[in-house]
Amino acid sequence: MHIAILSRRPDLYSTRRLAQAAHQRGHKVSIVDTLRCYMNITSLNPSIHYKGKKLPLFDAVIPRIGASITFYGTAVVRQFEMMGTFCVNPSLAITRARDKLRSIQLLSRKGIGLPITGFAKRPDNISDLIKMVGGAPLVIKLLEGTQGIGVVLAETNKAAESVIQSFLGLRVNILVQEYIKEAKGSDIRCFVVGGKVVAAMERKALPGEFRSNLHRGGSAHSIKITPEERKTAVEAAKIVGLPVAGVDLLRSDRGPLVMEVNSSPGLKGIERATGKNIAKMIIEYIENNAKPISNRSRYEG
Repeated sequence: MHIAILSRRPDLYSTRRLAQAAHQRGHKVSIVDTLRCYMNITSLNPSIHYKGKKLPLFDAVIPRIGASITFYGTAVVRQFEMMGTFCVNPSLAITRARDKLRSIQLLSRKGIGLPITGFAKRPDNISDLIKMVGGAPLVIKLLEGTQGIGVVLAETNKAAESVIQSFLGLRVNILVQEYIKEAKGSDIRCFVVGGKVVAAMERKALPGEFRSNLHRGGSAHSIKITPEERKTAVEAAKIVGLPVAGVDLLRSDRGPLVMEVNSSPGLKGIERATGKNIAKMIIEYIENNAKPISNRSRYEG
């Protein structure tokens, strides 16, 4: 098979591992810079050009779309879909996952466990918004933030009011969420491939820090998850529409709570923590699900 990996940087760990795994299984791989693609949106004959040439019809595409290029990146994925190419994660699902508000609304509608969450643009009564999520301590998040950036823990109601007023003064969108004390600064990343949790790790924050992201200096180790946690992770990925996803959970007194569903989960931390070859599992998923390009109908929608 000829597999394309949509990635801005071929030197990134996840990109290199996916290319390596595909090569080891006998596939041809092309790493394509998403932003250097340009599209011919023609009825019945869509195409994508790259570096002055028309791209071939790939058998499959693995989108690795960074948060900062979501709009253009999903447009490129959508163009591949129109050309009949099998995309590991669909453009619509990537868009859902990147919109944190939309994704938690979808999960809430289906009864998935979530931290109590408030959302407001210009609340007349900030104290009521704080009360709505259970009061301080609480977490305030930028809607567009990633890797723990733009996430603040407010330990008192007065501090929460001050932070919320500051964020709203900058005219940014924020979520206000209850702080799950019993999680003790740790969370669980479940890696889902094809409707199964293939690996799970627990991430712990540094002392004095509440964000457990590895990019923030947190540590990680392999963990055995419960059947309920496994079911929650699989259902969350399915509801958002992602065959390959990183689902972040918190352990609470009322069961697992979903923090986020990630459409481009990194491989480095979880492969090193669990010792599992997740890149190979993703390539195997493609082998089991991608049909020859000549046998596929073009995307409609």
